[in-house]
Amino acid sequence: MSDNKTKPTSASVDEFLATVSEERAAEARTLMDIMGQITSEPAIMWGPSIIGFGTVHYKYETGREGDMPLLGFSPRKSAITIYFTEGFDEYIAELQHLGTYKTSKSCLYISKLTQINLDILTKILQASIISSKHNNSRGE
Repeated sequence: MSDNKTKPTSASVDEFLATVSEERAAEARTLMDIMGQITSEPAIMWGPSIIGFGTVHYKYETGREGDMPLLGFSPRKSAITIYFTEGFDEYIAELQHLGTYKTSKSCLYISKLTQINLDILTKILQASIISSKHNNSRGE
């Protein structure tokens, strides 16, 4: 079984943010404030481009297991990507009031933070932590 490629690193979050546009760096700092308040954890780099907070261990039925950020995002050029391992089925009502976004199986894509309701995003992120801790305690 292969090792996870995305792991915590000692790279500087500030140095990473210096490589993105000023607008994207400002948005990233807003998300860092929100996620830091929710988790009470510092921002650290996971791999070359993910800013993560806290750690959760996962184990799938297939036997694959590893660690990932409890909350994490990447300020990519085309969109901010926020990671949700549990998907979005639990957040259908909240997503109706979030604003402009796209999703994939486990990623929320936001073009600009000004296009979403940050209070709703905060509620979703808080629920995501509860879901992650609950799933982890069941060994999922």
